[in-house]
Amino acid sequence: MLKVGIVGLPNVGKSSLFNALTAAGAPSENYPFCTVDPSIGTVEVPDVRLDSIHEIGGSKRRVPTVIQFVDIAGLVEGASEGEGLGNKFLGNIREVDAIAHVLRCFDDPDVTHVLGDVNPVTDREIVETELALSDLDTVQRRLEKVEKKARSGEKEAIKEKVVLDAALDALSAGRPVRSLHLSPDDALILKGFQLLTAKPVLYVANVSEDDLPEGENDWTRSLREAVAKDVAEGLEEAVVTVCSTLESELSEMEPEDRQMFLEEIGVAESGLTSLIRAAYELLGLLTFFTTGEQESRAWTVRTGSSAPQAAGTIHSDFERGFIRAETIHVNEFETVGSWKAARDTGVLRSEGKGYTVVDGDIMLFRFNV
Repeated sequence: MLKVGIVGLPNVGKSSLFNALTAAGAPSENYPFCTVDPSIGTVEVPDVRLDSIHEIGGSKRRVPTVIQFVDIAGLVEGASEGEGLGNKFLGNIREVDAIAHVLRCFDDPDVTHVLGDVNPVTDREIVETELALSDLDTVQRRLEKVEKKARSGEKEAIKEKVVLDAALDALSAGRPVRSLHLSPDDALILKGFQLLTAKPVLYVANVSEDDLPEGENDWTRSLREAVAKDVAEGLEEAVVTVCSTLESELSEMEPEDRQMFLEEIGVAESGLTSLIRAAYELLGLLTFFTTGEQESRAWTVRTGSSAPQAAGTIHSDFERGFIRAETIHVNEFETVGSWKAARDTGVLRSEGKGYTVVDGDIMLFRFNV
């Protein structure tokens, strides 16, 4: 299950957004450190393709894939040194796959900003600095243990020291670990340390309802410019704009009313949909489907996954005994109208071990027990 940690300075709308996305009721009062322990909410990934497959196939159950959001208490300057219960908060971030960094891009005299003025670029720098300082401490501590072994000629220690030295150089220069573009083997070495700046970051610009439907203002533009510079250098980052106030309203509506309301105000999709789609793109994930009499289900795999790897997400026996995958894309499935029609018209394909799964594939796996 994909786990995304929602972080940010206090009073940026972080917990309000989490509440709207998950309907979990995390506290969101107007004072710092209102959220102490992380709140966790599991959310269905909205996908109209699954709805279509379920309806066409007449399955008894519709089973979406899910994403888990973790609302982590607001960070403050000095968190890496324990300020504002920072050590505990930073520890919670280590457990997630990606970071959704909420930045305040609205002005409201009734909601206190901990630094006084609204400035998402400055806010971003503060949180990023604290994450980097925490990583720097982790890397330095590990290097102290590894250097002695490396000097004695231990091969694994020598490899680890090379990677740690590269991470130390990047962090000392103010760059996140994700800027290193490590090889898979080197990335595996660092994975065990759960470095905060190694995680992909999705910046969530929280705007007011007055900025809708475009969701843009001077603050969001300055944020996009800052992030664009990082992306140009190859960093795994992206920006998505949401309005936590609107999301709160949507969370209380029935699905059909929700879509109608969005259309009335000219907003293409909900913040939840935008956030999840952006997270999938950032992490290089895609969705494939299975369908049958009992259920139609969505599954998540990494982009570039082979058919056997996709089968393995269902059960390890499917991957070990993989023979082939009967495959049709959802667009073709909607056109022919049934699995039987797909076979009869020759649209259904038989794919082997070398097949790379495409987003939207519907697959039936054949395997030896």
